[in-house]
Amino acid sequence: MYRAHKEHHKSQKVGWLRAAVMGANDGVVSTAALILGVAASGSSETAILLAGSSGLVAGAMSMAAGEYVSVSSQADTQKADVEQERTALKENPEEEIEELAEIYKKRGLDDQLAREVAQQLMDKDALRAHMRDEIGITEVSGASPLAAAGSSALAFVVGAGLPLLSVWLSPAEYTQSAVAVFSVVFLMILGGLAAYTGGANVVKGTVRVTFWGAVAMAVTTGIGTLF
Repeated sequence: MYRAHKEHHKSQKVGWLRAAVMGANDGVVSTAALILGVAASGSSETAILLAGSSGLVAGAMSMAAGEYVSVSSQADTQKADVEQERTALKENPEEEIEELAEIYKKRGLDDQLAREVAQQLMDKDALRAHMRDEIGITEVSGASPLAAAGSSALAFVVGAGLPLLSVWLSPAEYTQSAVAVFSVVFLMILGGLAAYTGGANVVKGTVRVTFWGAVAMAVTTGIGTLF
């Protein structure tokens, strides 16, 4: 008996995974770097916590606003393309069939088959066929500004909360060491989870996220030490 084979591709997760990873990574790196910079300048624990908390709130709002504006712009562009295509289908349906057939010819179909496929797809749902094959807009790639903004802000808060937690739990004299060590560990876990979820190389993903996060923290610590 034939059993349908269904593959589980990772690309469907790219949208929310990108926003979540970027938010969490920025949360850990920016907050840890801020805490390390302030601590290196000789500030009190109260000042360090205040700076870190302020960085958490400001960063989360910035991530949400930036992601919302960015994805909204993408959505607006997609909507404009769809409206343009809808108008073209009404005014020049025959030319749109030829246009779709040409796409299938370039993919390897012969002239007759390409024309038949284009005609049948347009008979069923002309706009969807052109959205998918001409413009490249699908349900998977469709932009969702609120979802992207929310996931980025939430991920940032989670990421930023980890270095702050390190400050709370560690003695004052070990604040810098605790934040640095735990932040590196958090970045390693984040990089590994992101790579695993996206189906990428776990070692490469872990090293990439950890290395650049550590560089950012080292630079900020050096600047704080100067003051």
